[in-house]
This record gives sequence, C-alpha cells and structure tokens, in this order.
Amino acid sequence: MAESDPEPISSGAGQRLGAPETLGISTLDPGHRPPAMPPGRHVTIRVRMLDDTEELFDISQKASGKVLFDLVCSHMNLIEGDYFGLEFQNHQKMMVWLDHIKPIIKQLRRPKHTILRFAVKFFPPDHAQLLEELTRYLFALQIKQDVSCGRLTCNDSSAALMVSHIIQSEIGDFEESQCRSHLLNNNYIPDQMPLIDKIMEFHSKNIGQTPAESDYQLLEVARRLEMYGIRLHPAKDREGTRLSLAVAHTGVLVFQGHTKINAFNWSKVRKLSFKRKRFLIKLRPDLNSSYQDTLEFLMASRDCCKVFWKICVEYHAFFRLFEEPKPKPKPVLFTRGSSFRFSGRTQKQVIDYVRESEFKKIPFERKHSRVQHNSRLSPLPSPRHHEVPTESGAPGVDSPPRRHWKESVLVSAEDPSSSRTARASPSHQRNGHGDRTGSVSRIEDSRGSARQTHPEHLSTGVGSNSPHLSASSGHSHGMVNGQKSLELCSHSPDGRQPSPLTSPLLNDACSVRTDDEDEVRRKRFPTDRAYFIAKELLTTERTYLKDLEVVTVSFQNAVGQDEATPDSLKNAVFSTFEPLHKFHTGFLREVEQRLALWEGRSNAHIKGDYQRIGDVMLKNFQGLKPLTANLHKQSDVLLELEKACRSSRRLEGLCRDFELQKVCYIPLNVFILRPLHRLIHYKQILERLCKHYPATHVDFRDCRAALADVSEVVDQLQGSLIKMENFQKLLELNKDLIGVDNLVVPGREFIRLGCLSKLSGKGLQQRMFFLFNDFILYTSRGMTATNQFKVHGQLPLHGMTIRESEDEWGVPHAFTLVGQQQSVVVAASSLTEMQKWMEDIKVAIETAKTSNGPSSDLLTSNLTDNKCPEDSTVEAESEDDIAASHALQERPAPHRGNTMVHVCWHRNTSVSMVDFSVAVENQLSGNLLRKFKNSNGWQKLWVVFTNFSLFFYKSHQDDYPLASLPLLGYSVTIPSESENIHKDYVFKLHFKSHVYYFRSESEYTFERWMEVIRSATVPSGGARVLNNKESHPH
Repeated sequence: MAESDPEPISSGAGQRLGAPETLGISTLDPGHRPPAMPPGRHVTIRVRMLDDTEELFDISQKASGKVLFDLVCSHMNLIEGDYFGLEFQNHQKMMVWLDHIKPIIKQLRRPKHTILRFAVKFFPPDHAQLLEELTRYLFALQIKQDVSCGRLTCNDSSAALMVSHIIQSEIGDFEESQCRSHLLNNNYIPDQMPLIDKIMEFHSKNIGQTPAESDYQLLEVARRLEMYGIRLHPAKDREGTRLSLAVAHTGVLVFQGHTKINAFNWSKVRKLSFKRKRFLIKLRPDLNSSYQDTLEFLMASRDCCKVFWKICVEYHAFFRLFEEPKPKPKPVLFTRGSSFRFSGRTQKQVIDYVRESEFKKIPFERKHSRVQHNSRLSPLPSPRHHEVPTESGAPGVDSPPRRHWKESVLVSAEDPSSSRTARASPSHQRNGHGDRTGSVSRIEDSRGSARQTHPEHLSTGVGSNSPHLSASSGHSHGMVNGQKSLELCSHSPDGRQPSPLTSPLLNDACSVRTDDEDEVRRKRFPTDRAYFIAKELLTTERTYLKDLEVVTVSFQNAVGQDEATPDSLKNAVFSTFEPLHKFHTGFLREVEQRLALWEGRSNAHIKGDYQRIGDVMLKNFQGLKPLTANLHKQSDVLLELEKACRSSRRLEGLCRDFELQKVCYIPLNVFILRPLHRLIHYKQILERLCKHYPATHVDFRDCRAALADVSEVVDQLQGSLIKMENFQKLLELNKDLIGVDNLVVPGREFIRLGCLSKLSGKGLQQRMFFLFNDFILYTSRGMTATNQFKVHGQLPLHGMTIRESEDEWGVPHAFTLVGQQQSVVVAASSLTEMQKWMEDIKVAIETAKTSNGPSSDLLTSNLTDNKCPEDSTVEAESEDDIAASHALQERPAPHRGNTMVHVCWHRNTSVSMVDFSVAVENQLSGNLLRKFKNSNGWQKLWVVFTNFSLFFYKSHQDDYPLASLPLLGYSVTIPSESENIHKDYVFKLHFKSHVYYFRSESEYTFERWMEVIRSATVPSGGARVLNNKESHPH
C-alpha cells in the first residue's frame, strides 16, 4: 500500500506526483507529495463533493486557489482534474469559480463559513475524450445533479432514459417491485411520478449493464441534449428582450428561455469584452452575414459581465489552445483592464499527458450503490454507498457531526511492489453492499510498459469515437464512420461499449422475427446451392446499385451543383457513372424477377425453366461490353477529382463535408472505384456456379460463356485496378496525416500501416507507423479537431538495416531500424505482428536498393507551426478581450474519425496493401439475424461487409447504415455447446468482452459470411511491391 504522509497536510489528502506548476493537476504516485504549503496561518476549508458529502482541508490562507484544488484532486486520486473546478458564492451572492492564481484569502472573505462546491467546469463535446473511469463517474454525478435541479432540461423520453441508467448503476438489474419502490422513495427529476412506468420500461432493457457502463450511457444521452453543460447568465439585447448567455466548447451561445436561438463560434469571434454592464462580442468581417460588426448585451452589473467574461476566457483557452497561455508582462506605469488569464492545462495537454505519461494509476472500480429504499429522498444515492478512490493510509481528521469524504469512498491503492502490467484486484466495499463489479479500465501491456491502452471501441450511431459504433436513444444523433446518424442502441440490453470503435447496438426499431416464422419461411425457399449463389448476386447487386447512387445522386446534389466544381469534373462523373447506373438498374430488375420465379412465387417454377441465372448474366454481360470504355475511365474520374480539389479549396471542403455525411459510409474514392471491384465479384460468383454445376446442367454453358466474357474484361482492367488502388490509398492516407507535404507522387507505393510501440526516454510509447517503398513515417494521434495523425519523423529505406532486439532491450517482440542518420527501436504487440513488419520492411529495403524511387524528403518545413491564420489575429487586451496566444490551435473542418488508420490505432494492429486488395474481393451483403450474448430474441438486419467492417441497416432500401462494426482484432468462431445457441448456421464474433451471434439462412451463406469475415479478422502478411511504372496512375 502507499505510504501515508507523516505530516498532516490536509484532511485525508493523498500523495501526488510533483508535476511542473504550469501543468495543473497531475496524477498520484506513491513517494511523491503535494506542492509545499506557503507559511502563514492555516484555515479549514469545507468542500462539498459531487455526492453531497463534505470534506475538510487545512490550508494556509496565503496559498493560491490552485494549491487547494490540487489537494482536493489528490484526495480523490483524480488524474483528469482539469475538467473540474471549485465554485462558491461570493459576497455579492454570485456563484463564481475559485481562481487558481489568486491567494485564497483574497477570494474568500469568511473561509470558515464558506462552502466550496467541487463541480464540472469544462464539458467536452464527447465523453469518450475522458480517459479515466473515475472521471466519467464524476461527470455522471454532475449530470444527476443537473437533471434533479432542472438545470438540464429535456423531453420526457430523454429524462426517463437517463433515470433508467442512473438506477441501473445504483440498484442493478431490473426487478419490478424493487424498481418501483426505489422510484417512489427517490426523486431524480422534477415531477417524476408520471414517468415511473416509462423509467421502469427503459430500466428493464438495461439488464446486464454494469455501473460503469450505465455511467457511460447516461453521458451518451446527456451530451446530445441542447442544455448539456450549459450555465445560463441572464442578459438583455438592445431592444430589452430577456435572453441568457452561455459558453460552450464551440463558442458563445444565446438562449431565450431554454431554447438556443444563436451561436457564435470561436472562429467567428474576434474579440470579447465588457464595459460596465455591457457585454460586447466583436465578430470577424463576413460578407455573407447579416449580423452587425459588434453585438451588445446588457447584464445586471459589471461584476456579472466580468464573471461571464472570465469563464469565456477559460473555455476558449481550454478547448482551443495547444498549451497554457503565457502571462503578460506587468506594465511599468499604468495598468489597463483585468490581468486575469487561464491557468492550467488545456484539454490537449490533459489528454496527451494521461496517454503518454508512465505513471502507476490507482485502480478505480465502480460498483452498484444499492441505495436503501428508506434513505433520504434525494436525487443522489446515500453517500456511504459511493465509491471514489482515495489513498490508503492517508491521514484523516474525524468530524462526527459532518459527513466526510473518507466515509463515502472505496479505499483502494496499488501496492508499489505489484506488477505494472495490470490494475490491482477489485477492492471490497467496506459497507458490504455493491455485489456487482464495474468495468475497471486496465493497463494491458505484456511487455511491462505502463502505456495505457485506448478504449477498444468507437461510438457511432459515430463514433468511437468509439473507434469505435455507439449507443444512444432513438431521438439522439451520433456518428457512423465519421458522419452523423441515428443511434438506436441505448435501449439495448447489451448497450455497453464505452469507447470509440463501438460495436452495433440496435434497438427494437428493427423487425424481430420469431423462430417459428423463420422456420416456415426457410422451408418455402429452394434448397439448391445454385439458388443461394444466385441470391448472393441479388443481394450484392442491391448494395452495388446503392453505392452507384452515392456518386450519381448524393455526390452530384451535394457537390456537382456547386459553382466551384469544374465542368470537366462534372462531365467526367456524369458520362462515366450515369450509363453504368442505368445499366445496373435494369440488370438488378431482371435478377429480382428471376429470383422471384425461382423461389416459386409464380407457377413458372414448376416447369423448371427459371431455376437458373446464367442466361440472365450472359445476356447482360454482352450488353455491358459497350460500357467497357466507361470502366476504363474510373481512373480518369479519380485523377480529375484529385486535380480539382487541389486547385480549389472550396471544392476540397465540399468533398470533405460530403464524406462526413451518413450516406458516404466509406471514403469517396472507394465509391469511384466500385465498378472495377464489381467485375471481380461477378467473376467469383460465376466461378462458384461453374464449379457447382455438372457439365450437363442446363445452366452450365451460359455460366461458362458469361465467365469468359467477364474474365476478359477483368484481365484488361487488372493492371489499372492495382495502380488505382495504390493511388486511392495514398490519397486517403494523405488526408489522415498532418505534417507531410504530399504523399501522392509518381513511383511511391504504400505497403503497410499499423501500431507499434516506439522506445524513447519516456519508455514505450504508442505510435502509428506507415511503410512505403521509399521510407517509413511514424506518427501519433494528437488532440486535434481534425482527427488526424501528426508526423513525428521519417526513416528513409535507402541504406537501412533491420534486426531483432528483444534480447538487447529486454522488450518482447522488439526490433531495431538502423538508418543512415538515426536508429529507432520499436516493439510489436505480438510475435505475428513483428514477423509481418520485419518481412515487409526487408522486402521494401531490398527493393529500395535497386530502384530510383521518389524523393523521401516530404516532411513539411515546420511541423510545429499549426496556427490558424484567422485565430492568430485575435486581439489580446486583458479585460477587453480573450487572450490569444501564438499557441492557438488550428480549427480546420473535421476529418473522418474512424478510417482504417484509427481502427488500427485503437485495436493495436496493422494491415497491409495485400489485405486491402483481399478486402476488395471479399465483399458481401444480405440479411442476418443478430443476437446479443445475454438476450433471447433474434433481430433481423440488412448487413453489408466491406472495407474490413460490418455495416447494419434496417433493410436494403435504406440509404445509410444505422451502425457499423470494424472487425480488425475480432475473432469469428462457431458457438460452443455451453453457450446454448440451439440454431443452425450461427457464427460468433468476439473481441475481449464483446460478443455477438449472427445467424444465416443456409449452409452456403453461412460459409460465405465466415469466409469474408475471416479475411478481415485474420490479416495476411507479405508485401506486394509494384514496379515503379505501375505504382502511380500518371
């Protein structure tokens, strides 16, 4: 256990790592102590925590507010303390935040009689950015308070849904009598009685959800509400209309009642100031805007203006700056305005620090609160049932009349002698309640590294984030593959993925088919294998036609009509894709008609004339031959689009915005290459038919003739397809990276990307590596609005050698890259990953020796200068505006947050260009029945497999997916007998604790789904190195 402090610095204060003062709150580590207390008379400060317990802190009057705040965070073992603050009521009866810089004596007039409240100060847009489970738990407590007091307003459904997650975390799984009794004795929202039945209905769907998962789902619902994190400041406009001002991570907001009527983004605001009772917002000049240059709001007093101005300064700095702003030099003679500035770490610094620092964290374990029904009528559970970790053995001050934090916590600390590779075992609650263990975030690193793994799943709907697809209520909106979409998963019994690459959680909005209905339906269909091969043609053709419409309809409407789109691009897209769309519309109609006859929906099937598909394919493929020229133009369209985007920033922005739409569920360039991919699928289907049929079958001759026709076209286009795939991948990676001029140059070939741990002075640090045929790039995922990866360095392959280094460094799966100018030691996550990397790098090094490849010098001249030109012109005049330092973050438009690069980062794996080529060949779509691990019913979904992911729809007619599941890292198996899945054709997908069962309709479709999913879950090795002449389309 951690050693206690010999000196009574504060009541129950723990020990903490002595980080530099400018970095704000740091983390705890045995053997380190809080900053030295200034001399002077001590005073006892009362702090009310988020669970309504109070704690006493003994502190010098001369100490700054930061010293007190550090002690509070140290007491809770809180790492991400920068999101929180201490607020109190000043002598003017106004709630203000404790200033970290000023001495406490200058802020609290009567310290002994003032209660400070520990509360959330900065609300991030996505709780997936909160890396610690304890932090999310404290945020959940804040949401419970806001809902209870009416500050977080919402409709009845959202309120009931949030309460259902709250009581799930407190009393566990649904039991009707217990749940009703609990709700009758505990009020969580104003006017709760009419909603009890709806709350119980939602609670019944949360079975199996742990307290930590309930916290996550509560935050998932709350963050989508308009009033999430909003603190209203009364004001009036020039006409005297009563309004309210608020500040959020995006900028300054204007409310009328509880309805947002206006928003001023930080990028549009040039200056915020106040003069007496007037609060002024000075906007950047905008010819398209009808707003005046300066907006004026009247507040109750000058102090009200200053309080709001201060919180604006802090929000702007916390979410927009790379680092803490530097203090201004003191003027020699005269001072003007306020000297106030933001003090502490920015959000970017917090995230980077938590991810990269090698500290031993105190384990935090959420358990059910199990609030007693006869407890006080309060929106918060009884204090003694809460679990917030504190340092074991820390000195405490007993105060019987007052509830102490010490009485409400789960005492838990890690033994310094224990292994660093995992968290300590769950501690027992001292009150005996809480029999269910919450999910404990772990440090998983078999090499002994203290690097924390990122949550494994990304929310969508979205997300996660999650990497990962996420859960939310039916009225919520999330992200699917970087674009917003409906999330229907909060109501699902297994809605429990707390991170960015989340798995699909869809609620009962999808149709559920009973087993009896399913058996009857299956018996009506033909059982011939050829029928199911033909049905695969039908289902994949439906998906392909939808993909064509993304280009011919959605892209044309969103981008093609804009004046920034050159005529050459419009003509190239129209002339290439319109004829293909028209042809495949007719082809799909014929295939649907033939399958309807084959299934027996008319009397024609009795004659057996329609139990074949080869004649339909042969006739249409002969009609496709005149369109071969259009297929050759796919590369021209891709080149024309890239050329147009380079010459027009507006067009580039339009394309980027289009990729964020729900309908564009994979990168736009992949849609453009879809016609080439489809020919390969036709060839595979015909090969399976020819293999199945005997030579005497009536359909064999037509299938073989059709196969000959399509094979001829595929052979003609194969070389072009290989080049275009490489070109498309370079374009996609160019968007994922910050710090490179241009990856797309003639002769450059992409080989592999993936996650490796780089050995540095700080230990092993997670990095993303990119292998090309002329150099290696290594990057990290910075906290940027664009979700891009920042390049740290490059290693030319010319003259490089590689050797295994496990014995040399004592790190498993380590190898060293020895370049002419520098050497880098990296470690893979497994022996297989190391072998793949070493094999590909060796092949690339040998190729680089004999080739005159592209220039390797592509890093930008200044990687660190990422200021946004607009933001850098913000004036800085103390009281009259927001201080704008040179450290302002650039705020470009967001980028897709779940590309394959992000998936590999979160799943700690890699993929090669060979894997991408295999993925092109292994695409599939059709209906599947899905079941969760702990649920009973099967849910019918339309599922599309492409780009290493499963995409889920209600039906094949939907224009965009409800959710997605990246499959890298997952395993696909057949359920064991102990899992009690008594159905045929069921396969199981599992990744760590995430388990899903899928059921297909026949043996053939079962084999096909297993085949294509295995191609994504078991990436191949080996590099495919092109000739320099083939690696670029120019």
